[in-house]
Formats: sequence, structure tokens, C-alpha cells
Amino acid sequence: MTTWHVGPSDTEADARARLAEQERELERLRAEVAEWRARAAKLPLREEVDFTSVSGRSVEPVYTPLDLPPGGEPAELPGVYPFTRGVHPTMYRGRLWTMRQFAGFGTAEDTNRRYKFLLERGQTGLSVAFDFPTLMGYDSDHPRSEGEVGKCGVAITSARDMEQLFAGIPLDKVSTSMTINGPAAMLFCFYVAAAERQGVSPEKLRGTIQNDILKEYMAQHAWIFPVEPALKIIVDLFQWASEHAPQWNTISISGYHIREAGATAAQELAFTLADGFEYVERGLARGLDIDWFAPRLSFFWDVHNDFFEEIAKLRAARRIWARRLREKYGARDERSWKMRFHCQTAGVTLTAQQPHNNIARVGYQALAAVLGGTQSLHTNAYDETLALPTEESVRIALRTQQLLAYETGVANVADPLGGSYYVEALTDQLEREAEGLFAEIEAQGGVVHALESGWFQRQIASSSARFQAEVEQGRRIVVGVNEFVETSEHEVDILKVSDTAERSQREGVARLRAERDAALVERRLAALADAARADANIIPAMLDCARAYCTLFEIRHVLEQIYGSYREPVFF
Repeated sequence: MTTWHVGPSDTEADARARLAEQERELERLRAEVAEWRARAAKLPLREEVDFTSVSGRSVEPVYTPLDLPPGGEPAELPGVYPFTRGVHPTMYRGRLWTMRQFAGFGTAEDTNRRYKFLLERGQTGLSVAFDFPTLMGYDSDHPRSEGEVGKCGVAITSARDMEQLFAGIPLDKVSTSMTINGPAAMLFCFYVAAAERQGVSPEKLRGTIQNDILKEYMAQHAWIFPVEPALKIIVDLFQWASEHAPQWNTISISGYHIREAGATAAQELAFTLADGFEYVERGLARGLDIDWFAPRLSFFWDVHNDFFEEIAKLRAARRIWARRLREKYGARDERSWKMRFHCQTAGVTLTAQQPHNNIARVGYQALAAVLGGTQSLHTNAYDETLALPTEESVRIALRTQQLLAYETGVANVADPLGGSYYVEALTDQLEREAEGLFAEIEAQGGVVHALESGWFQRQIASSSARFQAEVEQGRRIVVGVNEFVETSEHEVDILKVSDTAERSQREGVARLRAERDAALVERRLAALADAARADANIIPAMLDCARAYCTLFEIRHVLEQIYGSYREPVFF
């Protein structure tokens, strides 16, 4: 279809004539599409396919300009508000996305060797996976840590472990992401203290701490404190880092875990952005200037199997964020409008059956992330449904990104699918669905009330149940699981974390307690308690605790005595 634009030299009659011709062209197109649909309706279709997206959305057989709203074509260019087509004008011509493989297991020394292995093979950023005790704020020698130390990530009990984790890795030269939420501020303080031991000041640190507690209550369930004090600590970190660590992203607002729990693409988009707006409002309520802290907010998206839906989701996310930050929250700094995000391929799509199929799944998902304009990417290893990745599998995952970057040509053009009738229509549709969900969240009383009532949890559970039913009924094919099944499969070598990691950690914690200044530890913990009782910003006192080698659970315990602990209500 030809698109006409009324120019400044057009007379009123010329403009009317052009618009009339455009309407005649649309009428011709409507007639052509109707005729095409009538012919197509007589042709056979595959009966076993529903022709819906992974999220259950009906997909039309063809898309044309008729599927776009007036002005639906992407009028702006990359790097131009509202950034539908990307946050940078040159996108990957100027700089490739950060290749940041998520890694961690055993002791800090074990994981340090894996980091150096990855960096030597071209990884451009680090991403720390913590074990379950650390995620929950327990020391490695705590009774509740038994049997879990180092099993699903690296064990970190104090700043000394953090020093060992990054030994020989200059923290002023590498960007680090840390996936931690309930005790996020504590681990960030350990990181700052470890950097200071290297002679690196906080203002030189680059990276991201996930620190997104709202999605924990919603989907992942790794929390410590009740909602309000947990949000208060997050804003404390916004405030402290804006002054002392201006290159550090103080939160990674995460849709990944919402999607992994079973949400649809539209729910992931809306629920994550709603969380982001809640964090913005909390910062504003503290009296922080929007342009002081918003540029350091980042996002983390899941990239699922439905190729075009995922690309459209990322494009819609940028557009919605930019408009809200500028129009509702009054941000004036362009950096506040730009949504910067990390993507990870969808762990929930990986299968234990025929695990080598996961290499192809991850490749397609990674391509969608890049075409959607991600700034950072983790590609899952094919064996992650069986165990933590081996060196072989993580090498393949990293090489997948490098093949995309250097051999496919996809990095040469910004938003190469911009202008596709399908992608543009789907971007608009996801934006409309997200806006509808925002209205539902408001009707529930906002994000916190919707969490406390279990509304979010029920929405996600319902979507998860729908998808699982489709798989079990054979209406949605999962290759190697409910179709194309093999009776015998080749065994895959997996990484096994021995129990020596737990023994080593326990011995290390015992040495730490014996060697540190016990009186200083008591004074620092008491100062932290005083700051919490006074409702002051607790980050300076917490950082002093980290410098004195207070342990994770010691810090948690002090704050828990004041803030209390969260217990999830029964919603189902």
C-alpha cells in the first residue's frame, strides 16, 4: 500500500484529494483481502494445529496495512522517542550486546575458575548465580543450608567469599550482574567491599543487581522481609548508588521469573512494567528526582519460543516505558525514557528429553532477543534441565551468541523487522493488552494490594494451567516430549557438585569467625540495627558491616528482628 503524507505546500484541495485517493486505495485493499480470504477458506489446513501463539493468542493467516491502526507504521527511527525500534541510533553497529553467561556453583574458587574460562573464550560480562542458601540469606554453616551449599549456584557467606569469587578479575574493567533479590542489598555491599579491597572505588563499578522483590512475591518466592520494609531497602539502594555508584544499575525489574512461572507474553509485559512503575513511585515518594534514579533502572526479560511474539513484546516494552516515564512521571532526561534490558533464553522451554534439541531452541530464542534489541544476553546451556552446565555445554551456549554476532549479519541493521505488518500489528496488540492489564491491576488497588490478595498469583497459575493442558492434550507440540519421541536416548555427561564444597565452605566460615575482629563486628551490627530502627538509609551501615566481614545471616538476623519476616498467605 502506498502511504501519502500531506506536505506544507499542499493546498486544502490537494490535501482532500490525497486523502480521498488514500481511502480508495484502502477500499481496494479491503476488497482484495476479502477475496483472498474467501479463496483461502476453501483450501485444506493442518487439522492438528490451533494456529495460536504460545500465549494462546489467535494468529491471522496474513497481515496487511489493514491490521495497523492509523499511523501504525513505525514513524520514528532507532534511538528516537518512544524507542520502539531501539534505544540507540546505531544499535549493534556501535556496540554489540553484552554476552553475559549466568554461572555459579560450588565454592567461590570453583566459580572463579569458570568465570576465567568464559572470559578467555570471549564472554564480555559476568553474571553470578547464587546457591539457594545465599538467595534466602543463610550462611553456609546454617542448619537450613545443609545439603544445598553450592548446588544450584555459588555459596557466598561474606565479603571474603566475594573477594575470592573475583580474585584476579579487575572489577573496574568488567561488568557484573548478580541475580539476587531478598538479600540483594547485602550482596551488593559485599561486592563493593570486595572491589575496595582491589582498590576500586564504587563510582567505577559497572553492572546490575537484580534486587526486584515484587516479582519474588509474585512468582519466584525467594524473600526475607515483608513487602514494605523490603521496598524501603530497595529505595535506600536507589538513593545511595545514585550518589556513590552512578554507573551501577540498582535494580533489574524482572519479567523472566514471571514468565517462567507460566505467565503469557502480555502478562509478563504488563506485570513487569507495573512493578517498574511501583518502584518509580516509591522513589518519588522518598523525594528522589526522577531523573536522578530512573536512568539506573533496568529490566530483565524472558525470551520464549514464539519468535515474533517475543520480538514484539520487547518493542512494546520500550514504547510503554518511554511514554509513561515522560508523560506520567515527568522525566525530562532522555536516559530516563530509555528502557535498557537483559534477556535470557527461556529455561522453562528446555527439555530433559533429547536435550541436544535445546541447542536449536536456544539459538532461535537468542535471535529473537537480538532482533528485539536487547543490550545484554544469556543463552542457556542445553543440559540445564539435567544439572548445572558443563564446560562443553556452556561453551556451545556462548558460541551461539558469537555466531549470531559475527556470522549472521543480524547486527548490521537496527530493528530489521520494523515495518513488518505482522510485527507492527503484534507490537500494537501487546501494548493494548498490557494497558488493559494495567487497568485491572489498578482496579485491584495497585501492585502491592494485588500481591497481597493473590490476584497476580492466580492470573499466572491460570495461564500456566492452560499451557500445560494444551501440551498434555497434544494440541501444542513439544518436540521430543509429546511428539517425535524416541524410546532410547544417548546419555549426556553432567556436572556434579561434590559435597566437598559444603565442607570447604563450613571450614571457611569457621576460619572467618576466628580471624575477624569480633568486637568490631558487634559494633557494626549494632549500628545497622540503630539505622533500621531510626528509619534511616541503611546502606552505609550495611556496607560497614560488609567491610568488617559480618556474615550474610548475621545481617539478615539483625534486620529481621526489626522488620519481621514475610509469610505468604494461602491463595489457592
